[in-house]
Amino acid sequence: MKKILLSLLFILSISAIYSQNSVTGTVTDAKTNEALEQVSVYFPQLEKGDVTNENGVYKVSNLPTGAYKVVLSYIGYQTISKTIAITSDEIIFDAVLNESAIEMEEIIVSTPFHKLQSENVMKVEYASITDLKNKGAITLADGITKIAGVESVSTGIGIGKPVIRGLNANRVLVYTQGIRLENQQFGDEHGLGVNDAGISSVEVIKGPASLLYGSDAMGGVLYLNPEKFAINNDTEGDVNLNYYTNTLGINANAGFKTSGEHLKFLLRSAVTSHVDYKTGGDERVTNSRFKEFDIKTGLAYQLTNFKTELRYNYNNSNLGIPEEIGEQTTDRDPMDPHQTIDNQILSLKNSLLLKKSSLDLTLGYTSNIRKEFEEDEEGAALHMNLNTFTYNLQYHLPKYGILETIVGAQGLNQTNTNYGEELLIPDATTNDIGFYGTSHLHLNENNDIQFGLRYDYRAIDGEQNGDIGDEDYIGAVDRDFNSFNAAIGYKLNFLDNFVARINVASGYRAPNLAELTSNGVHEGTNRYEIGDLTLNNEQNIQTDMALEYKNEHFEIFVNGFYNSINDYIYISPTDEEIDDNLVYEYLQEDSKLYGGEAGIHIHPHPLDWLHFESSYQTVTGKQKNDDNLPLIPAKNITNTLRAEFTNSETWLKNSQFFVTLKSTFSQDKIASYETETDGYSLLSAGISGKMEIFNTPMDIRISGNNLLNKNYASHLSRLKYDDISNIGRNISLGLSVPL
Repeated sequence: MKKILLSLLFILSISAIYSQNSVTGTVTDAKTNEALEQVSVYFPQLEKGDVTNENGVYKVSNLPTGAYKVVLSYIGYQTISKTIAITSDEIIFDAVLNESAIEMEEIIVSTPFHKLQSENVMKVEYASITDLKNKGAITLADGITKIAGVESVSTGIGIGKPVIRGLNANRVLVYTQGIRLENQQFGDEHGLGVNDAGISSVEVIKGPASLLYGSDAMGGVLYLNPEKFAINNDTEGDVNLNYYTNTLGINANAGFKTSGEHLKFLLRSAVTSHVDYKTGGDERVTNSRFKEFDIKTGLAYQLTNFKTELRYNYNNSNLGIPEEIGEQTTDRDPMDPHQTIDNQILSLKNSLLLKKSSLDLTLGYTSNIRKEFEEDEEGAALHMNLNTFTYNLQYHLPKYGILETIVGAQGLNQTNTNYGEELLIPDATTNDIGFYGTSHLHLNENNDIQFGLRYDYRAIDGEQNGDIGDEDYIGAVDRDFNSFNAAIGYKLNFLDNFVARINVASGYRAPNLAELTSNGVHEGTNRYEIGDLTLNNEQNIQTDMALEYKNEHFEIFVNGFYNSINDYIYISPTDEEIDDNLVYEYLQEDSKLYGGEAGIHIHPHPLDWLHFESSYQTVTGKQKNDDNLPLIPAKNITNTLRAEFTNSETWLKNSQFFVTLKSTFSQDKIASYETETDGYSLLSAGISGKMEIFNTPMDIRISGNNLLNKNYASHLSRLKYDDISNIGRNISLGLSVPL
């Protein structure tokens, strides 16, 4: 304790040495020269900012000496990103914004250098939770399927896991609160374990990100950005209510946050309750109901050159496990079989800003308690506790001319403990450590290069279960895995409006405990699974190419990828049965995935309020022997007609309207244990905007999904094997009220 106190005193003493500077200025419209109110002025690295007042004036105080990027953004205007040299007590930085029909750009946090999308060498998909809600998303897992290249393996509407370009489970890493989320993600019979309340946006890296995040990121990363603290000397509060007609679903959350000059605090709580969902055939799927309680809180303290941020999230989910269309009821309490999942996420992020460099240390702890209750049995048949401690140390080296470099160390310690009668995976301990470095070379305004190298080591130590010869015997595990990975990317701006990107990256994934040790019935999948203790690392190399053209009224993009995977692990059926359950074995085979996304966005002049968007996505997955890989999403095309109005004189201000037709093609390229899926088209529409009631501005939204009540089954629905369709027509109503 004495050493900790001395360290804190040392950090605080350093803080006092540095000058406390400020940046102030006025933001105006380029055409009219009028002041712009509510423009966001934000320093991403410092996590400090302000919004302009009615005179267009802003001021950001307590800034350290050095060169830092500032981002100015406002709806309907082109985003500005500039680096400011802060060398005196007060810097004057005035800005002029140009109107633009192109959507406002955001800072991408999931990449190492926190740049705007237009500045990134690696293309990252971005979506705000507000936009996903406006489109009628019921859950976070449902919402991410509205992002190009992302789908979900689902069991009803309460259980879903992300699929990025055909890869899922442990091949897709989820980050929340700046740390990796560990909650037995190898299983697709339970959900994400994170509520969308208190999440501001989602970023998706589509491709291997092992260089930044280590094992399990070989397929991509789903990065969840928590809501920001209030700006200095401000207090905010809000209440959000949502209702869903199909499930009689209720979702409500309320938040409060306040910030002084140094100390910041926020709190948000959410509750969710849904009855059994109704298919397009107007039948309720028995026991697809679920409940959820979620609370998030955060505390931050900022000095001039030091900041620390502590966040905590508790999530409790009570999920019914649907198996049939039986009793038609609107009860809300799940029947047996059902699962209860308790997730606790604790993160501590610290940053020390030096004159020309910075040091970041992020510590994380997650606790996942998963219980499964079966019919006619007392207590939990399956009860697993997973505890994970993670760390990530990053040093941003002083900028050397046009070169920015980050080096770091990252790892985890994880223990799994069983308390139930059933055993899905054994008691085990996993230790990870990785060392990495990555650099960004800004050659000039049109050329950027990013490259890096990483080494990882993982050790898994699992206990023996049962005796040799027993049917459910699991041998002891004592395996270690290691891998070198590299990435290089190049971005070129040419002919004024064209951007080309090419990225080549390798990734790796160590086999998980289920793949190594399974020997028994996996109740969530109704099959007897057998693992293999001799499985090797999965190792992949993916090449991504992207070409974009953008002007004020027209955009077009084409993204292509080729992903070669050595020792791809998959589960395959055998001809055997044990206790009336088909036997499946985990096997390995070299494989490949390829495909991409393409789209256009038209917003014609002078009808800048009108938008037409169309996108197409396709993935093909093959083993070396030319057999198809499982869980490959069907091709689909999405067409949207959207209108945006900023007229403040109408009863509905800043309003948006949309109509979307998503057509999914049939999927007949299937693995040996899959079934073909017919194609279908779903029609959606919605309206959102601001209105004033009793002089209080409120955000309202009404949206409808599957408006024609199509009876269909998604290829990635686990319920389709029981002839159970996906959700039918659903109208969602939303209201957000500031306090």
